[in-house]
Amino acid sequence: MATLTASLVVMRWELLSAVLMFFASTFKTKCRQTSHPVMAFMFSGIGVGLTCWFVAGLLGMTFSMENINNFLNITKDAFVNIMSQTPPEWPMP
Repeated sequence: MATLTASLVVMRWELLSAVLMFFASTFKTKCRQTSHPVMAFMFSGIGVGLTCWFVAGLLGMTFSMENINNFLNITKDAFVNIMSQTPPEWPMP
């Protein structure tokens, strides 16, 4: 019993996101059957967002302002590096 409880405590966010994905899918199906396309689209977006949260949790990814800032700095540096290597005759958008 203690093993089951410990596994539920460790997996709480993954289980919550899986349950929420199930509800979003169910509500999307019900909205499509009753001809509510806007609500179905909204529940589809919620389902995609929860899927991303679920996968990020399984991969052990953590989101903090430091990580996001680091990602943006690396992206900026890569963009500047790529643009500095383009031929000068290419037009800039």
